Amino acid sequence: MPEAGGFITARLLNGASATPPVDIGRDPAREAARRELSDPAYHQNDPSLLQRGLDKFWDWVGSLFDSASGATPGGPLGLVVIAVAVIALIAALWWRLGTPQRAVTSGGTVFDDRPRSAAEHRTTAEAHAAARRWNEAVQERMRAIVRSLEERALLDPRPGRTADEAAAEAGRPLPGHADRLRAAARSFDDVTYGGRTADEPAYIRLRDLDRDLERSKPVLSESIPGAAE
Repeated sequence: MPEAGGFITARLLNGASATPPVDIGRDPAREAARRELSDPAYHQNDPSLLQRGLDKFWDWVGSLFDSASGATPGGPLGLVVIAVAVIALIAALWWRLGTPQRAVTSGGTVFDDRPRSAAEHRTTAEAHAAARRWNEAVQERMRAIVRSLEERALLDPRPGRTADEAAAEAGRPLPGHADRLRAAARSFDDVTYGGRTADEPAYIRLRDLDRDLERSKPVLSESIPGAAE
């Protein structure tokens, strides 16, 4: 029976050549496995530290979105509707208030370039108004008001004067227009330093004030600096 003999012979040969098994404890085996897996050859295709950080971040975003959608009526669709509504509200506020800029300040001066007459400022203001550039129109009309008061000697020509200072000083010889002068100064500061957007009614108020001031007679007093004698 050659098949049986061959099988028995193979078993004997294998048994003769086989080495006895090695019995390794749990802790040495764990340490040996750790050393083996620390071989850089096993980690050539591992993601980078940045990639692992991004993966964790997106996992966090996904879990946050899942939590929010679970707590929102309508699930994910309701969350999308709310997000769209919030974005629309922000866009509407941005359009209405203009680009956010630094807070309103009264520290800026009225004039920032070469000296010009009140008539020149009025002409420039009207040109801006005709082009519907209301911010520039308001600025130039306020400059026309201040320059006109200087030309009438109701204000002393002084570089570096702010709109608020001009309004306060002009309100003394022209007390009947003091409130309108302060409002005009605020409009100038809003569009010049506060990032606000002027409109046609704002410009018309300054234009009417300018015309009324031209026809107004000052209240003369020795206590008014720069007043006409």
